[in-house]
Amino acid sequence: MNKLKAGIIGCGNISRIYLKNCRMFESMEITACTDIDMSRAEAKAEEHGIRAMTVEAMLADPGIDIIINLTIPAVHATVCLQVLEAGKHVYVEKPLAVTREEGRRILELAASKGLRVGCAPDTFLGGGIQTCRKLIDEGAIGVPVAATGFMMSRGHEYWHPDPAFYYELGGGPMFDMGPYYLTALVTLLGPIRRVTGSARISFPQRTVLSEPKRGTVIDVKTPTHVAGVLDFASGPIGTLITSFDIKAGASNLPNIEIYGSEGTLRVPDPNTFGGKVLLRKAGASDWEEVELTHGYTDNSRGIGVAEMAQAIMQGRPHRASGELAYHVLDAMHGFHDASEQGVHYTMDGTCDTPRPLEAGEVL
Repeated sequence: MNKLKAGIIGCGNISRIYLKNCRMFESMEITACTDIDMSRAEAKAEEHGIRAMTVEAMLADPGIDIIINLTIPAVHATVCLQVLEAGKHVYVEKPLAVTREEGRRILELAASKGLRVGCAPDTFLGGGIQTCRKLIDEGAIGVPVAATGFMMSRGHEYWHPDPAFYYELGGGPMFDMGPYYLTALVTLLGPIRRVTGSARISFPQRTVLSEPKRGTVIDVKTPTHVAGVLDFASGPIGTLITSFDIKAGASNLPNIEIYGSEGTLRVPDPNTFGGKVLLRKAGASDWEEVELTHGYTDNSRGIGVAEMAQAIMQGRPHRASGELAYHVLDAMHGFHDASEQGVHYTMDGTCDTPRPLEAGEVL
């Protein structure tokens, strides 16, 4: 199989796993990188045997087909639009953009140029959630009627080396971790019809407790506890809570559970690729662990862009699509809007449910 060539814009923490993992895929390879700090790009390039280039040179290089946008959320849209204007496909870390308007512009420009937009998270392509999708499709829990999701944490100032952007607009627990949960739920239950919710800034300031910025005070500009309700177009009602306000840093709540007419499915952490899948049939006295039916169970970040590259070469839709990412972005804003306005928010359109991976499918 031919491989599409990719370049990375943004050599921060997340670039490490992309540079490591993308070596294992058959459909693409990373050949270049760049960063606002070129010394950082040069260090990554030397470590991984690729080229360090300026952004301008990368966008002008006819040998690069896809740009992987790993910049901070505030400039996701700006960089994506630059890439598309240069005539290249783009795959961006989550979220697709900070605002709905930016997200729509990205999709519209891509459509006008016949280019692809892909977006993380791609954890839904891992063996854990794909096994859950297979169980639901096969009727293991009957007809799905409801779902719950919980992401309860104490915030990034405890561990992240530079956590301030998590408390800016486009950050917060919903925009940071919500994409994993919402993408998993759409994969398992289909698109969302409407949402409502409540959101608040519980603590208006945060003090950084990690190095090297220990003692820095952050002014919080986005809600840090968001409780939402989702009505799925297929019928189920979901509940999703994301929080940076659990000061103990501990919770006994499950990550995701799907409740059906014939049983309950406990879905592994959607920020992982594998994990334990538990099934409890109606009338059963206990949970049973289900053996994973699909591969890519280790940290496989990059699988989304590899699958997109394969889809481009095969002329078929890709799974971690811009449309799916926009649907998730719309829902995240919908929770905040509903809280501010005291209403239900009806989603701005819909998206296709990602097609499941075949067991043993190689990307």
